[in-house]
Amino acid sequence: MSDVDTKIDLATDSAMDITTPENDNNNNNKITTATSSSETQTTEDILKTETQKQKDDFYLRYYVGHKGKYGHEFLEFEFRSGNKLRYANNSHYKSENLIRKEVCVSDSVISEIKKVILDSGIMLEDDKNWPEPDVVGKQELEIVFKDEHISFSTTKIGSLMDVEKSDDPEGLKVMFYLIQDLKCLVFSLIGLHFKIKPI
Repeated sequence: MSDVDTKIDLATDSAMDITTPENDNNNNNKITTATSSSETQTTEDILKTETQKQKDDFYLRYYVGHKGKYGHEFLEFEFRSGNKLRYANNSHYKSENLIRKEVCVSDSVISEIKKVILDSGIMLEDDKNWPEPDVVGKQELEIVFKDEHISFSTTKIGSLMDVEKSDDPEGLKVMFYLIQDLKCLVFSLIGLHFKIKPI
C-alpha cells in the first residue's frame, strides 16, 4: 500500500452506513432534462436555475462490491450536503484493512460534478433492462439533483464487452462511462488531499 492510501478514519461516522435523504468545453451543447422534455436547455442554464435548497440537497453515491473468498470487498464514495466527499475502500486481499477518508471540496468541484452528470445523460436512463446483481457483484448509483432522484442497481461491469451483451447496451454504456469519470475524479481528489509529499 502506498503512502497515498494511508488509513484515516472519517471525522463524523464510524462506519459508512449511508441513509439517503465533462468536461465543459463551452460549446453550449444542448441537453434535455427529464422533467422538461418539451424544452432544451444548456448545462449552464440548468445550473443557473438551481435554488439554494436544491444545491443543499444535491447528493451522489456510488457503490461497487462483492462477497468472495476474502469476505465483503467494496468501494464506495458519496458527495453530500456541505460539499463533503466520503470515501471507503474495503479490501481483505493480503490482509488489507478498511480505508475511510473524508474531505471537503469547493463549490467549483461540485459544479463540475453536476456538469459531468448532466452531460452524460444518466438522469434520463432507466435500469429496468440492466443485468441484475449476481454472484459477480453489485454496483449502485444514486443521485439527487434539483427535483429529480434516480437510484440504479446492476451487476459489476468488467468491460465494454459486458455492456454490449446486455439488453440495454446504450443505457448501460452511459452508466459505464460516467462511473469511469467519477472514479478518476474521486481518486484524484483523495490522492491529492492526502498525499504525504505534495508536488
